[in-house]
Amino acid sequence: MATLEECRAALDKLSDNLATAEGDVRSAAALDRSLSCRITDLDMTFVGRLKDGRIRVLDTVQGPPPEKAEIRLAMTGDDLVALVGGELNFAKAWGSGRVRLEASLRDLFRLRTLL
Repeated sequence: MATLEECRAALDKLSDNLATAEGDVRSAAALDRSLSCRITDLDMTFVGRLKDGRIRVLDTVQGPPPEKAEIRLAMTGDDLVALVGGELNFAKAWGSGRVRLEASLRDLFRLRTLL
């Protein structure tokens, strides 16, 4: 089971990847939205913001996020690490329910290039 520190490192790596992306991926990551990433097996949530192509983690809270973020992710720590490491395909994980992504329909269309 991935630790909280490994999950935070994976989010930092994802942020770095988004910041250096180009083309459609870069424009999709340019949203300015509140973001939460719930790590279900650790019962912890990273709360932050997607802005200027970077993920900024502002807080880590026990349990579900205190407020509903505009973009919400939920998965196990191992799945987060595997997704960022390229070992797990996001579309397959999302389709099978291993990863949950909730956002407005408009944001989902923009985010699809990241997936």
